[in-house]
Amino acid sequence: MRPMHSSIAFSLAAMVALLPAAVIGWFGRGRDGIWWAAMALAVAGTGAWALAQIEGAWHAGLSVALWVTIAASTALFAALAAASREAWRLTPLLFSYLAVLAALATVWQGVPEPRVPGPYSSWVIVHIVVSVATYALVTIAGVAGLAVALQEHALKAKRPTAISRLLPSVAEAESLEVGLLSAAEAVLGLGVLTGIAANYLATGRLVAVDHKTVLSFAAFLVIG
Repeated sequence: MRPMHSSIAFSLAAMVALLPAAVIGWFGRGRDGIWWAAMALAVAGTGAWALAQIEGAWHAGLSVALWVTIAASTALFAALAAASREAWRLTPLLFSYLAVLAALATVWQGVPEPRVPGPYSSWVIVHIVVSVATYALVTIAGVAGLAVALQEHALKAKRPTAISRLLPSVAEAESLEVGLLSAAEAVLGLGVLTGIAANYLATGRLVAVDHKTVLSFAAFLVIG
């Protein structure tokens, strides 16, 4: 186990790795070399710290869950920005939000967290992967939804704002939101199925009636 001061230092370093992308996003830079360099720093910094924390055992606490979500969201957004013409315009909103999550994860770093030591079955590994992917998809979809709301407010007021000028158009943001939520629904459905399989292999029961199961099914219904 790492000393507390060391963990805090690593968390702060990972949080700082997010800031250049957030700052560049607010200055409205396009996908130039500086933008991609900031994106690479964010992906590498958060990804390395998230992987370091789950090495050897999965942690079930809030801090690690937040860092894994941040790292997955950053990596997914970089891929989405490379594939989509307008997705990169979400940079200021997304990375500001991720920086807030990183600050919360850093504050929570000192709270003892339960560990789930390996080895893990293939079903459990698949379940963890699809769950993390769902977190990342829903995170970016939520930011796209916020962009839609901000753009619609500016259109209704007939007064574009400094923020609305940085964001994708309403049509583009809505397309991103719906596409990401659709992908999240499909991935979450796979996560529910793999969770059922993992629980059956571990306990002989298909579904364990607990808060995780209830929240998973509720999230599936709400996203749908």
